[in-house]
Amino acid sequence: MHTPFFRKRDLIDQGYNPQVEKIRRDEYPQLRDAVYLDHSGTTLYSSSLVKAFTKDLMNNLYGNPHSHNPSSTLSSDRIEAVRLRVLGLFKADPAEYDVVFCANATAAIKLVADAFAGHTGGFEYKYHRDVHTSLVGVRELATSSHCFDSEHETETWLSSEKTTFTAEENKLGLLAWPGQSNFSGHRLPQNDWSGLLRSRRPNYYSLFDAAALAMTKPIDFSNPSEAPDFMSLSFYKMFGFPNLGALIVRRASAKALVSRRYFGGGTVDSLIANKDWKVKRTNGHPHEFLEDGTCAFHAIVALGHAMTCHSKLFGGFAQISLHTSSLASFLTARMSALVHPKTGIRVVDIYCENEHANTHTQGPVITFNLRSANGEWIGYSGVESAAAGKNIHIRTGGHCNPGGVSYFCGLSSEEMERNFKDGHVCGDGRDVMNGKPTGAVRVSLGAMTTIEDVLKFLDFIKEEYVEKDNSKWRARGGRVANMLCSLVDF
Repeated sequence: MHTPFFRKRDLIDQGYNPQVEKIRRDEYPQLRDAVYLDHSGTTLYSSSLVKAFTKDLMNNLYGNPHSHNPSSTLSSDRIEAVRLRVLGLFKADPAEYDVVFCANATAAIKLVADAFAGHTGGFEYKYHRDVHTSLVGVRELATSSHCFDSEHETETWLSSEKTTFTAEENKLGLLAWPGQSNFSGHRLPQNDWSGLLRSRRPNYYSLFDAAALAMTKPIDFSNPSEAPDFMSLSFYKMFGFPNLGALIVRRASAKALVSRRYFGGGTVDSLIANKDWKVKRTNGHPHEFLEDGTCAFHAIVALGHAMTCHSKLFGGFAQISLHTSSLASFLTARMSALVHPKTGIRVVDIYCENEHANTHTQGPVITFNLRSANGEWIGYSGVESAAAGKNIHIRTGGHCNPGGVSYFCGLSSEEMERNFKDGHVCGDGRDVMNGKPTGAVRVSLGAMTTIEDVLKFLDFIKEEYVEKDNSKWRARGGRVANMLCSLVDF
């Protein structure tokens, strides 16, 4: 074993699940010789899931659910059964909530945005800085928008004691925030904010993006009076497969979603092709007027198997939360201890506002940049390339989170605009410009991550950026760092 037993015992005491090591070989053969640390992008599917889904498809005839023949009825029954299981996963009462299946979390967000944009007079939009790009994009459909730069600013607005509002202040509104920043892993309140919004701003609805959060933390919707109105998520981030998402809709708030202009197959009661006349569905279950066309019924069948297999392998998301938190704490402590002995400069700048041991405020995500012995930034593009050469899977760049990049990399709006004018666009290799990083390296842990994965990644940092000459890791836009450095013992 790579790590001494007493260190592993300490991890187990903190919540590490050693059973993962026993199932990895059979359940995740795709991880053979690989270190996968991009679970925020997608976690991994198990062999049990693939086998169960394949067996199901080989033994059952699933037809298009928009019919009444036996194969169609089988699909419809399975879809509704899975819909109920999804609600159960979040402790959401089916009488209070509904599940609208869609392509992914972005598609769920767009459903809400399109519906609000369809309201006469439009809508106001407010969102927290930590949101994903897909939530920033909602502002393009709003009549006005505002980005809250901090939790304090958000809570100050939420806690307003006003009891009467002007006509403009009574305008339909939407407040959006992520359960977890996909850049830094910072976790924001859930029910506290949605409950306050409902009591203080009755004209506003809440959109809670759980795409990053749901993978490693249980979500509780058992109190519908405080839970968000709408929640977006992607199941592939939770289970690895299928590529499917959902919008969880509070039934009492569904009226805000009936004004979409677009309609697709299955969402109208009557329609004339050559005349501007139609009767759109606005009653019944929200999924009946929000799921355009034929839903991804095979993927929904797979989702049922995914939930079953995932539960058997890992027990539940509470256990996964403890497991990943223990590893994240272990990793950040050792990365933070790395210094260049000749200069005393830290090797790693970690972008984090909270302790990784606190699962309420921090997810198992470590986002960082590296420095050379003279303090200059080492370009993240080179780090990703070097990691790939060792079959280590990490993610670099802006992570579709402009607020996180701006805040943690210390980039003003003017500097970000200047970087664009100088040629930098999302996804390119310009990792250091004008002396500042344009993004970062992100390591994210999942249910099937082991201590060996973490130690191999630490070895990679030691071998590539501490024991060797850093001169070959030139930032694309930065200067050469050419000093030798070494790793403190961990």
